[in-house]
Amino acid sequence: MGKLTAVAVKAALANPGTYQDGDGLVLRVDKRGGAYWLLRLQRDGKRQDIGLGSAKLLTLAEARDKATGLRKAVKLDRRDVLAERKDEVAAKVTFRAAARQYHTENEAGWKSAVYARQWLASLENYAFPKLGDVPTGSITTADIITVLTPIWQEVPETARQVRNRICAVLDYAHAKGWRSREAPSGNGSLKAGRGLPRQVKSRENRKAMPYVALPSFITALRRKPSYGRLALELLILTGVRSQEIRLATWAEFDLEARLWAIPADHMKRGKAHMVPLSDAALAVLAKANAFRLPDTDVVFPGLAGKPMSDMTLLKVLRDMSEPFHVHGFRSTFTDWAANEGFADAVVEAALAHKTPDAVQAAYRRTTYLGTPSQPGARVKLMDAWGCFCVGGAVGTDNVVPLPDKKAG
Repeated sequence: MGKLTAVAVKAALANPGTYQDGDGLVLRVDKRGGAYWLLRLQRDGKRQDIGLGSAKLLTLAEARDKATGLRKAVKLDRRDVLAERKDEVAAKVTFRAAARQYHTENEAGWKSAVYARQWLASLENYAFPKLGDVPTGSITTADIITVLTPIWQEVPETARQVRNRICAVLDYAHAKGWRSREAPSGNGSLKAGRGLPRQVKSRENRKAMPYVALPSFITALRRKPSYGRLALELLILTGVRSQEIRLATWAEFDLEARLWAIPADHMKRGKAHMVPLSDAALAVLAKANAFRLPDTDVVFPGLAGKPMSDMTLLKVLRDMSEPFHVHGFRSTFTDWAANEGFADAVVEAALAHKTPDAVQAAYRRTTYLGTPSQPGARVKLMDAWGCFCVGGAVGTDNVVPLPDKKAG
């Protein structure tokens, strides 16, 4: 028979301390007024403390009934009640929820706002469609491989980042008690050559289209208009990275000045970049404006008006049976510019590359943009590149003009 009585429990609630009822049932009252029932048991030679609930909600008789059921479960049925409870909690925490909480708690300590945004975006694009609604506690190595397989060879660097970030979220979930074990290791079953195939060298995945083939490619690209194809065409004409195209908003473009001001948080190096717009680039923007969605400022929207996935651009190439990589068009542009005799410094500035020489970087402040009355070398470079890409036929006369930026 227990040592406590209902009267004794009522009195104990006003006096902080630990009160034994017997057979491991304990009432604890803390100094802040909190009171709860606890059952202390031995399982496989190890002590387990199992919470039963608030003593202000659970009577002594109810606590004893719960304690009796748990003793039977542990001692006779050999169940690990604590592990079962953790699994129940984990079942309520999805991978999406865990990833967002991990991101919120850690983003302040990351190297830049760009990295923080890229970190979550990579999971939104690749992991959430398959794992987003799956409880963290039930995600297996096979589930992760299912996510990675479609991109493992196509975008190997991104795939490795996604793998590492999925594992970081699962380790975080384990530390929070939402998952009974740590994530599979990138050096174990998720290593290339084990659970995943060996990746081909990155240079093979970034194969560039020969510039002599580019005009006919753009002609073919225009046969089936879509946001993905328009985005790829503007990427080619401006020499930017896929991220800068996908995140572009209408507010970044000054059409009258023929300039695209890419904000720092959209750039790889975290430094704002100005891109002069050729007639060919303006024509693409005019076409995009004709398909403009009313509820988003994104120039080339994906689902629900949000920026499209970087796989969208690669899919355009694959649908056209082209073996080249999206990033390879920057190499195509570089090869063409070298053949045409444009200065390396001008081309590097157009690509937003960092000047390797520290002394030159300190003293070379020019953007090569010039003025409206005297266009600089970069303006001439991009105009010549645009004319080459479209074979000299921009076709702006048949394109819907863009409205004035201030008019909305």
